[in-house]
Amino acid sequence: MQILRCSLFHLFMATLTVLVALFSVFLIVFHLRTRIRIIRIYGVINIYVLRWLCGVRWTIEGRENIPEGPAIIFSKHQSTWETMALQLVFPPQTFVVKRELMWIPFFGWGLAVMRPIAIDRKAGRRAVEQVVEQGLDRLRRGIWVVIFPEGTRVPPGKRIRYRIGGAILAAESGRPVVPVAHNAGEFWRKGQFVLRPGTIRMVIGPPIATAGRKPEDILADAETWIESIMKKIGRA
Repeated sequence: MQILRCSLFHLFMATLTVLVALFSVFLIVFHLRTRIRIIRIYGVINIYVLRWLCGVRWTIEGRENIPEGPAIIFSKHQSTWETMALQLVFPPQTFVVKRELMWIPFFGWGLAVMRPIAIDRKAGRRAVEQVVEQGLDRLRRGIWVVIFPEGTRVPPGKRIRYRIGGAILAAESGRPVVPVAHNAGEFWRKGQFVLRPGTIRMVIGPPIATAGRKPEDILADAETWIESIMKKIGRA
């Protein structure tokens, strides 16, 4: 039965992706914040259908820690789930993504409407410069910036080095960093077709001050907080 339910969900998400991508072409005439507000409905619909069909529920802790924006979100990255759930929890936002995602038919069209910060991860220093330049632009427009400091989806229980680009943006902008931990990968990890029913825990941490601080210190604070919470909610 779970296989059938998950098959229906993936079919629904694929169909919705095509419909939203086609619709998004007409949104280009709107202000960027308006476009993001409309497109984010795609993610919200998906996670509610996911809950209904596959039994993947969630709890959100720490909503009181969300500052008056805009701010920079540093989120753990284990799953597709958080890319949609963050849009349910936080104000209008855009993402730092690898540019290859923009080339995906239909999905890439809808993503482009949200004006993500699309980087070439092989570009080294230039990629960091893109994050800073475009991130400052989005923040000035009142749009939150979502960064996955690990740079890629990481399976539960595994750790990799956090990347410095987002912390440099935070230091340059002086905007607070909001750390987010969750265990979504235990229910829906990369390449997993049959999702495991259960309740995802997302925890939002207190904002981390960035003004006048070194990027390395900002990143260290964010990583320490996120990984300490993961020890409590994640798989050992």
